[in-house]
Amino acid sequence: MNAPRARIQRRAVHGVLLLDKPLGLSSNDALQKAKRLFRAEKAGHTGTLDPLASGLLPLCFGAATKFSQVSLDADKRYVATLQLGETRVGGDLEGEVIERRPVSVTAADLRSACDRFTGAIEQVPPMHSALKHEGKALYEYARAGVEIEREARRVTIHAIDIVEGEHDRWTLDVRCSKGTYIRTLAEDIGRALGCGAHLAALRRTGSGALKLDQAVTLEALEGMSEAERDAQLLDADALIADCPAVRLDAENAARFLSGLRRRLELADADCVRVFGPEPKAFLGAGHIAAGELISTRLLSPIEVQGLLTERTA
Repeated sequence: MNAPRARIQRRAVHGVLLLDKPLGLSSNDALQKAKRLFRAEKAGHTGTLDPLASGLLPLCFGAATKFSQVSLDADKRYVATLQLGETRVGGDLEGEVIERRPVSVTAADLRSACDRFTGAIEQVPPMHSALKHEGKALYEYARAGVEIEREARRVTIHAIDIVEGEHDRWTLDVRCSKGTYIRTLAEDIGRALGCGAHLAALRRTGSGALKLDQAVTLEALEGMSEAERDAQLLDADALIADCPAVRLDAENAARFLSGLRRRLELADADCVRVFGPEPKAFLGAGHIAAGELISTRLLSPIEVQGLLTERTA
């Protein structure tokens, strides 16, 4: 008889991990692996990457999970490889080939096609996506052979640059708004070129101000000690690091944490990070209107104490 597996002793962990997700894992699989490595009580990711995509996946632990929406709403950046001449089910390498057509495309042709999709555009979400219809993901309907009518959504493609390529295979650098489907963009570009296309590879290189070159792999994390892993975590306020910081004395910090507005001689601001008197006493996020500091997302006293304990341990 096999001995029972030892139960993992969970612990409070707070911060943001920039993970370089590998191919073949879903975002949730990658999250669960990282959560086990950190023995974290609470964790969440900030937007899915398909198993066939790799790259930047910010993971939030503990108090940082309260700010994951910021990363969800942020602009994204991808390196996308397009295979021209083949249209596939689902728009990526995993689907069966629907049609093959001859390819005669120059860099100038591709540049012209990409320009047509730069700016604000309408995209119809693919059936092979995690969008929900009556409680079920669209990909579940797609796997059952059921087509659901989808409304077009407005997204913004900030820029498309040609990285390299020739003939029927090209790599693009795409900067876009949240909610953009790169496989749909690949199909649209292929349609504009008259030869069809599918997404052959995808790697996320940026999310807001966060960059892939700051990320760590699961393999590297597995080879680290727990202290070394913890050192990879960014502060719990990392996802709102662009917001100015406001520091309160002990009395005002306690009142802010209880949800009370505080009057300050500061200029209005849509977002501020709020700290107590201790250097790492992050309390939450707020905004300043008409001289008043108003909370928008508060940490619990236990979370604040956990941050102080972590940083002084």
